[in-house]
Amino acid sequence: MARGKTKLMKQVEERYGRPLERLLPELYNELGLPGMSEELGISKGTLWYWLLKMNLTVKRVALAPGESLEIKREAS
Repeated sequence: MARGKTKLMKQVEERYGRPLERLLPELYNELGLPGMSEELGISKGTLWYWLLKMNLTVKRVALAPGESLEIKREAS
């Protein structure tokens, strides 16, 4: 877990009822960066900073027709 969360980070966690480490990947996958920015009411630059601060990795994957992608989480 990242240390030194800003007041705004803590407010977002309270509003959504979960830590940014879980919330940000979910929102990114559902909405993309522009949609996240709009949903959270913050700039894309701030979002990139948060992703870096939380040590979250963003990867893009291209899938051919008929292919799928599975995300596996390590046991915490």
